[in-house]
Amino acid sequence: MKERITFLDYLRVVACFLVMLVHASENFYGADASGLAGNVSMLANESNRFWVAFYDGALGRVAVPLFMIVSAFLLVPMKPGTTMVQFYRRRFMRILPPMVVFLLLYTFLPLAWGGMTWEQSMADLQLLPFNFPSMAGHLWFMYPLISLYLIIPVVSPWLERATAKEELIFIGIFTFTTIIPWLHRFVSAELWGECFWNQFSMFWYCSGYLGYLVLAHYIRYHLTWNQRKRLTVGTIAFVGGAAFTAWSFWWKGEPGLLIETPMLEWSWEFCTLNVLITTFGLFLLFTCIRQAKAPALITSLSKLSYGMYLMHLFFLAPIAAWIIDGDASEPSIPVALAIPAIAVLTFVCCAITTKLLSLLPKSKYIIG
Repeated sequence: MKERITFLDYLRVVACFLVMLVHASENFYGADASGLAGNVSMLANESNRFWVAFYDGALGRVAVPLFMIVSAFLLVPMKPGTTMVQFYRRRFMRILPPMVVFLLLYTFLPLAWGGMTWEQSMADLQLLPFNFPSMAGHLWFMYPLISLYLIIPVVSPWLERATAKEELIFIGIFTFTTIIPWLHRFVSAELWGECFWNQFSMFWYCSGYLGYLVLAHYIRYHLTWNQRKRLTVGTIAFVGGAAFTAWSFWWKGEPGLLIETPMLEWSWEFCTLNVLITTFGLFLLFTCIRQAKAPALITSLSKLSYGMYLMHLFFLAPIAAWIIDGDASEPSIPVALAIPAIAVLTFVCCAITTKLLSLLPKSKYIIG
């Protein structure tokens, strides 16, 4: 049996919950009929403005980068003797069958309760080879994850040979690229070679989630800080980055006004500098966990986390509708409690459902 890394089990569980916290929060600023954040947003009042900034911004933004770092931490460099084909077979046989199952479920299952029309369902089906269906926006994450898996056999040999200094050079370049989203918003939509006939700018190949992959490898193999330094730096980085992320939303989110979501979330992209700093800080804090073995509940939830992520919108939408009770400005309980309540109830429902599904034969093809 493969030995488990305790702090990664904790991290998967926390990251899975944070994804649900993000989507719970979106119900309090999204101006889309689905309740989630679409192209435009509007905050009803100052309470929503503050608590969305806190839960979604300060806490939730790190969820996606954490999942990327966890995957990279475990997978790079590849095991000696592993070929590209072997790596692809193992990774994609784990993630693709459940992904396809849920792509189809989100395309057709909402028909059962009138959540979508046949016309929309058929339109989604036609586009499935190219993108996620309209009711499954959270599955966008699968495509960059697949991209990361595709590139691992290419960068793995370099990571095996690279020195700590060489990796730091790349991480430095990647860190610089995390200000590009800000430059796109406030300086120019086209930078360093970008134009309508070229999207591959000067820093294209040093940007994106590949940076988190190299960062994960550097932390595992080259970072020699003791626990005290990890706790200190991790706390400062997490608190500072989270505070800026929350403030960036609060600054733009004037209650009662429609605003384009990309401008409201101007510093919420997962490869922005503040999210990188926050993620790095929180990951460092989790590396300080010294337990030889996580509690059985944590290990079980960690193993179930992929299936929980895939299905969570099926539960989150009705739970949010029940708690919000038709008015995001005055939900049935205060917003400060409503957002975490939606996330916790969704998490519990997903955990129970995924555990039951795991008892079925061949369940790995459904929930991973």
